[in-house]
Amino acid sequence: MTRPNEPLETVSLELSGPRTGEVLVRLAATGVCASDVHTHTGRIPSPAPCVLGHEGAGVVEEVGAGVTHVAVGDHVALSWMPSCGVCRHCTAGRPVLCTAAAPALLAGTLLDGTVRLHRGAQPVNHYSFLSTFATHTVVPASSAIRIDPRVPLAVASLVGCGVLTGYGAVINRARVAPGSSVAVFGAGGVGLSAVMAARLSGAERILVVDPVVAKLEEAGVFGATHLLAPGDDLVERIREITGGGVDHAIDAAGAEGVLAQAFAATVPGGTIVCVGMPDSRARPSLPGPELVREEKIVTGSLYGSSCPSVDIPTILRQYLAGSLPLDRMITRSYELEGMNDAFADLREGRLTRGVVVFDEHLAGLGVRADAVALAA
Repeated sequence: MTRPNEPLETVSLELSGPRTGEVLVRLAATGVCASDVHTHTGRIPSPAPCVLGHEGAGVVEEVGAGVTHVAVGDHVALSWMPSCGVCRHCTAGRPVLCTAAAPALLAGTLLDGTVRLHRGAQPVNHYSFLSTFATHTVVPASSAIRIDPRVPLAVASLVGCGVLTGYGAVINRARVAPGSSVAVFGAGGVGLSAVMAARLSGAERILVVDPVVAKLEEAGVFGATHLLAPGDDLVERIREITGGGVDHAIDAAGAEGVLAQAFAATVPGGTIVCVGMPDSRARPSLPGPELVREEKIVTGSLYGSSCPSVDIPTILRQYLAGSLPLDRMITRSYELEGMNDAFADLREGRLTRGVVVFDEHLAGLGVRADAVALAA
């Protein structure tokens, strides 16, 4: 990406090898996430020029000094939030809030404040430490999560952002219990991942709200029990279905007005988890007296409030066991040269999840008989 809103360019860049605490990965596939599109439009600021992409999976080709948890030949899924392991948040078990990673994330560099990408003499920025819209990438060692080689890498690429974000919001942040009720606002990739996690958690009623009929129908396939279009009576409908309000609400949209609806539709004592990223100028408000009297919990969830090195392998084990049909989320695959088409399809709502494939064999297209066929 040379600058926001300009067509993406497919070019050859120079990639330096991994330094201490870094890993070189040959990518097999990368997911196309809404955050990439939002960065391309300028909604999410990021230094340019840069190589976008933050959902990837591939094979380790080289490791830098001090790296022992992965070796050449290992299959890895990539986490866009590395962790230092020693800051106050890492030692408290909240690595996605790592204070060492945050400055580099915003600056478009790796953890040491420098870049490995160049176009001639010009430095090229990294995106979310990963820059997976490329055949190869150098990443912080803690971003490379070793996974079971039986997992198709096209599926593994999805887990690094959208799936973990939605899944973790339900499992780690809301802590949905069997028999409870959950409302998910937004049926994109994150919302559908929340639906699957709610079903896996034993939720009795899973309500999904989305203005797009096709997305609602898809949510039903993934486990939603009630499909609702937005409207003036939405809160009343949710309260009627759940006998007074849902136990948990997941705002996977981040759109204006959704948090207020989610708050109103939640039972006293319930939890509202904010996942979808709102506009940087958004200043939502909530009724103060109800916040006190009804003891509702309103919380954010970054990257599923996860520990990626634990949660990513766990999710993929559940996929192999048949509990999480992640492959059914993939709507279409692309070659790298088709990235602008992938962005257009995502903006127009034609994708549940799209993947860019660099190596069809490693990506594992068609590995599972029950997988949705991927249209090239």
